[in-house]
Amino acid sequence: MSQQKILLPADRLWSEVKTARAKALECGALKPIVTECKIVEQDGIPFIVRIVSNLDRKEQAKQQQKEKTFLTGKEFNPFLPYDRDLFVADISDTHLCLLNKYNVVDHHLLIVTRAFEEQENLLNLSDFTALWAVLAQIDGLAFYNAGKIAGASVRHKHLQLVPRPLAGDRVNIPIESVLEKVVLTNSIGNIPQFHFLHAFSRLNIEPKASLFEAASITLDRYQNMLAAVGLSESEENKQSGAYNLLVTREWMLLVPRAAESYRSISINSLGFAGALLFRNAEQLESIEDCSLTDIIKNVALRI
Repeated sequence: MSQQKILLPADRLWSEVKTARAKALECGALKPIVTECKIVEQDGIPFIVRIVSNLDRKEQAKQQQKEKTFLTGKEFNPFLPYDRDLFVADISDTHLCLLNKYNVVDHHLLIVTRAFEEQENLLNLSDFTALWAVLAQIDGLAFYNAGKIAGASVRHKHLQLVPRPLAGDRVNIPIESVLEKVVLTNSIGNIPQFHFLHAFSRLNIEPKASLFEAASITLDRYQNMLAAVGLSESEENKQSGAYNLLVTREWMLLVPRAAESYRSISINSLGFAGALLFRNAEQLESIEDCSLTDIIKNVALRI
């Protein structure tokens, strides 16, 4: 694979994000989802629990997309063409950066392939290079919902990134409170509080490493983690099973998926970072008989 051309200027992205967000809010293209947020400490993890105030706009948009797909026979793709009012920056000749239209966390970014690729395709060097071009300028939590069961709502390949901290000045990334106890063997380890199949790894990338060096290291570690949990490449570069991937500048976590939801509570990658979203207070009350770690355990593969 030839090395792609990086188009993103150094030290400009955060400014571009703030400018794009202000314009998108003003014109109504960006539709933030308002939530009530609280911290629930369980198993040594300060879980971020968000309760949605109103999901009507997003649900209405989903219904309109379904109706359009039914009438035209063509599945709706929000990235081809993408909404220019949500555009942030060109990352490379293969990827661009957009705002997440229905964002729960402010400055939630999408790293999208320019040409259509399936979300169930395995990540490659171009994907990780584009990701590191963003991570180098914005310290955050990147993630990939690999397949519908893993929480992907769009088939077009895209990674996502939310800046840290994830809950104002209260919590950075919840699971980081327990990562010090992870013991690695051949660069792969397990989080003691996670009683389900997963793989954790530290990146240890030198500060002076180039984007391409960082991407190569991350790709190699990603492939090792897939192998560690029994996921492999199937035909035409597609994954053999759904999974969630989380990436920061310092570490990676990969979790194979068994189900998309538990008791109607949908879980994506952020759930395994310790951030859960509930549709309403009643939904939160309905799981009082189980812990938050039990919720994410029940959508993952058992050991």
